Amino acid sequence: MPHDETQSDWQEINSTTKKAGLGTFSTPKMPYDAFMEEQEIPIYRDIGVSKVQDLPMRPWKRMGGKGTFIQLYGTEGLWGSYVVEVPGSGALNEEKHLYEEMYLVVEGRGSTEIWQDGQEKQIFEWQRGSLFSIPVNANHRIVNAASSPAILLAGTSAPNAMNLYDNTDFIFNNDYVFRDRYNGEDDYFQPQDDLAPDPVRGLAMRRTNIIPDIINCELPLDNRRSPGYRRIEPHMAGNRFYLWLGQHETGRYSKAHYHGSAAVLVCIKGKGYTYTWPKDIGTTPWKDGKADMVKRVDYEPVGMVSAAPMSGDWFHQHFGISKEPLRLSAWIGPNNARGRKPGLPGAKQIDAGAIDLRAGGNAIPYDEEDPYVREEYEATLAANGAKSKMEPELYDPDNEQTKAWGDVKF
Repeated sequence: MPHDETQSDWQEINSTTKKAGLGTFSTPKMPYDAFMEEQEIPIYRDIGVSKVQDLPMRPWKRMGGKGTFIQLYGTEGLWGSYVVEVPGSGALNEEKHLYEEMYLVVEGRGSTEIWQDGQEKQIFEWQRGSLFSIPVNANHRIVNAASSPAILLAGTSAPNAMNLYDNTDFIFNNDYVFRDRYNGEDDYFQPQDDLAPDPVRGLAMRRTNIIPDIINCELPLDNRRSPGYRRIEPHMAGNRFYLWLGQHETGRYSKAHYHGSAAVLVCIKGKGYTYTWPKDIGTTPWKDGKADMVKRVDYEPVGMVSAAPMSGDWFHQHFGISKEPLRLSAWIGPNNARGRKPGLPGAKQIDAGAIDLRAGGNAIPYDEEDPYVREEYEATLAANGAKSKMEPELYDPDNEQTKAWGDVKF
């Protein structure tokens, strides 16, 4: 940390009854925080946002469009996000950088040019709902094909790189070519539909560097979050940046489960709301008179909510309330790659979020959740012209199917 000339020189304490230091202090600004401020565009910090389209955007000189940073609570230093507007019939500036970057097209249609130094440009097209990744340190330019502005939401590992190297010239002007990530392959940006088991948890994974339409693409049955739940993990551009797509059936909601900070849910289709609360206040906060500690975010496409907005483990639970299914994408960044937790390689782990608390996992069984959850959900569905499909047996602890569904049997 640079020496602050406004501070007096440090003096050693001269008493055995005192402790060195201030005792209390403010969280220091990190290099990525300073970078965001230097861009002179808004920085949105909160637990969530109902629609990123409604965020105020200002001219962004470095990018050549308008933008705003999004740093939801709990993601600080773990990964970064921003929304950018591409001018009608225009383009963003050419750039390359030593961090990973994912793009979700919120509005509009256009194309992206990608190339390595000394190679021909490759061009692929995108539209509303397209998801694609920029290979690390590859040259690229985003072009708007329409006369109206296009809006893209980005997720990046920029905080990780900037906080480590603390040198933007090194990050934006580095000549190293990651040919193992991208070497101008002809089919690199051709969508791949084949599914394979991910190498850690055996969940459905799709190795592709672009998905043309994540709003309507097929998702295989998963059942780990709610009955009828569907899910895939896109694995894009050799990234460590981890994300998945999931969908809850109309009239069904997810079990609450807990984990630490990093995950942000992005609403892709439908509308709904998320509750999140500290694990330490228990599984029934409304019943226990702690409703004031529960945080709620309502959203529609494209809204965002931080699943664990503060330190420690947080329960979170997601509810679709429209007549169409609730489709979400979880963006987790490079720090929680494919279920791996700290520990020795090869150590035994369980898929805790898919297993009930009474079976050793992190999920609250429907029959043990706060009664307020079900009551409010059914009332909210009715107000929106939809009906609950949550069968009564899901709340019966003695029902054999219910017990097996929340157990460790896969």
